[in-house]
Amino acid sequence: MDTLTRDALTVLQPGFTGTAAPGWLLRRLGEGLASVGLFGRNIASPEQLAALTAQLRAEHGDVLVAIDEEGGDVTRLEVRTGSSFPGNLALGAVDDTALTRAVALELGRRLAACGVNLNWAPSADVNSDPDNPVIGVRSFGADPALVARHTAAYVEGMQAAGVAACTKHFPGHGDTAVDSHHDMPRIDADLRTLHTRELVPFRAAVAAGTKAVMSAHILLPALDPALPATLSPAALHGLLRAPVTEGGLGFDGLIVTDGMEMQAIAAAYGIERGSVMAVAAGADAICVGGGLADEETVLRLRDALVHAVRTGELTEERLADAAARVRALAHDVSRRPAGAEPAPEVGLVAARRALRVTPPAGYEPLTGPAHVAAFTPVANIAVGDETPWGVAAELSRLLPGTTTGTYGSAEAGVERVLADARVRRVVAVVRDVHRHGWMAKLLSELLAARPDTVVVEMGLNVAPAVGALHVATHGAARVCGVAAAEVVTGVARS
Repeated sequence: MDTLTRDALTVLQPGFTGTAAPGWLLRRLGEGLASVGLFGRNIASPEQLAALTAQLRAEHGDVLVAIDEEGGDVTRLEVRTGSSFPGNLALGAVDDTALTRAVALELGRRLAACGVNLNWAPSADVNSDPDNPVIGVRSFGADPALVARHTAAYVEGMQAAGVAACTKHFPGHGDTAVDSHHDMPRIDADLRTLHTRELVPFRAAVAAGTKAVMSAHILLPALDPALPATLSPAALHGLLRAPVTEGGLGFDGLIVTDGMEMQAIAAAYGIERGSVMAVAAGADAICVGGGLADEETVLRLRDALVHAVRTGELTEERLADAAARVRALAHDVSRRPAGAEPAPEVGLVAARRALRVTPPAGYEPLTGPAHVAAFTPVANIAVGDETPWGVAAELSRLLPGTTTGTYGSAEAGVERVLADARVRRVVAVVRDVHRHGWMAKLLSELLAARPDTVVVEMGLNVAPAVGALHVATHGAARVCGVAAAEVVTGVARS
């Protein structure tokens, strides 16, 4: 295979379906493909994942095996059970950088043990808009300095385990009211705000040595009035790569795009043209596979890149440079990582510390069966709807006979909750109640009818604390539910 075609394959980070590598993927690894992206659909158990990554490395010893494992709400390792680690917002609420580093180290250790060596995390977005539909609890918080110090700690912990961190979503997805999975978000902040807010955590990540940075499909007119960051030379080359002395971040590692099949790119440009534009703008690796995961997509993108070089739309030198950066990182992380001591309980410890409890006088912990009313909004694509969340599983273990019901915006109303609960005490579990009018209304009606209702907020803790007891977990990871259930029942922590 000629060098040009090989380089075009090298810059792709495709996904695939199944828990074993399909034949087409193994063939392309032999032809120069150097990266593979894993999602929940590819993972059944740690043992199966280790066998899968071993299968990939038997074909290409230096392959980059990437995953979107943020911990918290966004988990692929534990997609069917919920994460053993709280997410960024919980860690930011505790604000102990040593704890954040320890959580990232243990998460990285588990990834490395399964053969994963590139994590599309952490999210370094400053969540300045509480109505943000896609970031929210995935951010460490709304304060740039806090987000910066925890982003750096996360990068340090993850990379100490031998897994390359990919800090995202450059130059910052926090001040958006649109999900780029569905459309093109626009941030109208001026350059001064961009430098003093959005870019602060990315500068910290670069200083901490992050091996990779992921671009965002967002339009920032102050930076580039026409092109989203992923496709913008001004963003990738002129800001992220530019020397610090010229106002840039001086980043010399791997630039990875967010998923090119996301509508912000696919609908406006098409994934072939978008991929060519991204590499021309300065991206080194094209992430595709969250929704498109087949050989045809890989070949279409490969051929589009080759054609762009042959027609002069993309220089051969830029493609070669991108491919060389992919190979360099793959070689760098293919060395055996330094061993990290297992810390299996660090996630639960962090989740407990992140709780914020508002106990009105006279609250009596639950001792008998309860009814868990889960007020469930539509999950964003990054989180997915296949991962369980809430407190029902743990409360059922602690209080046998506990029942549960799921209530959405189309449900009849409070009458159904009360009918399902019967005489049981109600535990209302909400997620970003401040963003959902139907949820706030249903909760208000429930509290009017049953003032002894316990409220557990597992999203952003923005709305006023209400209920006989209000527990804010700052995320919906499994361990957040465990920690909340301990408080609701008054169970002593072991």
